[in-house]
Amino acid sequence: MIRWRKGEVVRIRREWPGAVELDVAVPEGPCRALAYPALVGRPEPGDEVLLNTTALAMGLGTGGYAMVVAVPNRFPEDPQGPGHLVKARYTPMQATVLGADEQDSPHHEVLREADSVDGMPVVVADLHSALPPILCGLYEAVPGGADGGVRVAYVMQDGGALPAWFSMACAMLREAGWLAGVVTIGQAFGGDVEAVTTHTGLLAARHVLEADVAIVTQGPGNLGTGTRWGFSGVSAGEAVNAAAVLLGRPVAALRVSEGDRRERHLGVSHHSLTAYGRVALARAHVPVPLLPGDFGERVRDQAELLAVRHELVPVPVDGLHEALRASPVRLSTMGRGLEEDLAYFLASAAAGRFAASLLS
Repeated sequence: MIRWRKGEVVRIRREWPGAVELDVAVPEGPCRALAYPALVGRPEPGDEVLLNTTALAMGLGTGGYAMVVAVPNRFPEDPQGPGHLVKARYTPMQATVLGADEQDSPHHEVLREADSVDGMPVVVADLHSALPPILCGLYEAVPGGADGGVRVAYVMQDGGALPAWFSMACAMLREAGWLAGVVTIGQAFGGDVEAVTTHTGLLAARHVLEADVAIVTQGPGNLGTGTRWGFSGVSAGEAVNAAAVLLGRPVAALRVSEGDRRERHLGVSHHSLTAYGRVALARAHVPVPLLPGDFGERVRDQAELLAVRHELVPVPVDGLHEALRASPVRLSTMGRGLEEDLAYFLASAAAGRFAASLLS
């Protein structure tokens, strides 16, 4: 199940908040590794490190790193302070964090009786790569753009990466002022705010981070088996239900692709049709991008399958290409960039554009 290696840190390649990327020498040769200093300390050149090389050996695109499990000759100091939420429970890397609503939290009193997000728009998407384009569409549509005072929180589900630190996009979006903060829920951890469920994550986004809009997706590196139900993005439907229960306004972003040649993902992905058409029991707005030509007609026809349960909202895409080009992070999904799968990014941006209209 796990491939173990010992190695020696050769150099630090780069780092961003919460993560350090390394070159490490192992018996097979040099490899790229990733360390989370909050868990293992900060490795330095010359340090011996214990690695989990499973994802690297499998050739995974998003997770193609050797992961630093320990710096055995230099352990970090024991954690101090409150916090009894355990994430990655009963795994060798289980860690305690302070939950936003636990008794020792300064936000406990605010969240103890919280039961509503007060009509906050909640944009739900399947893939983590939808987060930046949703923000592009949102800020394109609000007066003043990212400087217009609209606060957006990202609620990261645990269907992909568990540490929020793995997402370089999150770090860059926060640095650019495009995110008010990150809430990690379920087994995910490392956000600005920690929560137990999607429900408490949304409540924390609203009442702790004071968000005007929340975006909910899984972390980077989704999991799928090529079957109707065997994909981690099914949680998008559950997020729609949570937003509705808490009196939010769910906005279901469609996963659309013209660059993915797999039939089940061409046009509107079967992931969206399953998550929103079968799992989401509450009514949501479904922004349908008005893409041109035969492909746009295909998308609109496929989206009609969701009209029985949800309200379809046609959204023009004029001007969104330019907004996407202005993204502070490089746009990529499944290895495809903006121009290689423009429809994907336009569909996500259309959801952000529609969410902005709910703020007026």
